[in-house]
Amino acid sequence: MSPSEVAAWRTLASGLLRTIRVGSLTVVDGGRRRVFGRGAPTATVELHDERFWRMLMRGSRGLAESYARGMWDSPDLVAVIRLAARNAVIIDRVRAASAPVWAPRQQARALLRRGTRRQRRKDIAFHYDLGNALFARMLDPTMMYSCALFERDGMTLQEASIAKLERVCEQLELRPDDHVLEIGTGWGGFAIHAAATRGCRVTTTTISREQHDFAVARVAEAGLADHVTVLTSDYRDLGGRYDKLVSIEMIEAVGWQHIGTFFQRCSELLTERGAMLLQAITIDDRAYEVEKASKSFIKEYIFPGGALPSMEVISRELARRTNLQTIGLQDITASYVETLRRWRENFAAHAQELTRLGYDERFQRLWTLYLAYCEGGFAERRICDVQLLLAKPRWAAGRQRPAAVDTAQLAAGASQA
Repeated sequence: MSPSEVAAWRTLASGLLRTIRVGSLTVVDGGRRRVFGRGAPTATVELHDERFWRMLMRGSRGLAESYARGMWDSPDLVAVIRLAARNAVIIDRVRAASAPVWAPRQQARALLRRGTRRQRRKDIAFHYDLGNALFARMLDPTMMYSCALFERDGMTLQEASIAKLERVCEQLELRPDDHVLEIGTGWGGFAIHAAATRGCRVTTTTISREQHDFAVARVAEAGLADHVTVLTSDYRDLGGRYDKLVSIEMIEAVGWQHIGTFFQRCSELLTERGAMLLQAITIDDRAYEVEKASKSFIKEYIFPGGALPSMEVISRELARRTNLQTIGLQDITASYVETLRRWRENFAAHAQELTRLGYDERFQRLWTLYLAYCEGGFAERRICDVQLLLAKPRWAAGRQRPAAVDTAQLAAGASQA
């Protein structure tokens, strides 16, 4: 860009930064320090490329692309995201006011992007088939890629992941005679834990080929092939009836157009005495309509085809499409902040090894920002994580309370295995 173009974009972007009302952002540009806003919380951005100013006007996508290209850095990425989240209310109002103009076009584009089974498999592969080696170095030995549960100080990530799995099993009161359906296998963590600790049968499904193969191997290694069946079926194609159903942070990949279909199928797959545990990342009800079909950083670079549901949408679709009743709700958002911090630390600790495995600097910068972006979002509660216990009309809770499990002991046993 020419000097005049740089000056024009800097002026325009600076006008945006002057809308900061909570906290302050320090921008270091060519040795010059400019402060936007005042007081705490504080964040700092160090520019390496003047094209950053133009990229910033593209919103979260421009912020991500410019970071991936090395145009800027920060000593604390999470602080930058948290500051942005604190001040997002101004941008939210502008977007909401202009929604009648651009929202129909966005939603039409999203509807044209058909949620076919082929498209869903392609979207899932974009993220989850990046290589098991990547996730093995970022996650703990349970390979749980969802919010852990930090119930006490000093817990390891593995202990917290097991604590979450225990919470799921306890809420559903899993028993040896239960047949459990899991929609969204991940790398087999829940299916293996439930079968090993409760003796139940588990049928689990994923449309990621790499996850499927990895989970099948883990099930065989654990000696649970007679208890766990791993499928590659879309949830819409599943048959049979199950006593319990589990879906841990899978609904975000369904797409806003299909949330009602998802809940209808879950309800149809349960017996009339059945229950379902849904763990879901949710967005504020007031932001749902604006965000559901937007072209954001996360949707463009990380999770194509995804959309976060809101609690209002979940409640509405459950009432419209099912006879499931909400009998329990737990907010575990605070634990996601710590979970993401641990993942980000693991990711950074294996940076050189990941480079040797083919994950280049651009990829690693993009994913570092992704993890920090989510951590900041949860810390400021722009997004939340909840566990919903949903039950059929004839569900009878309290028939058999499972014994308490020592998560540290389970973690030690898993490590030895």
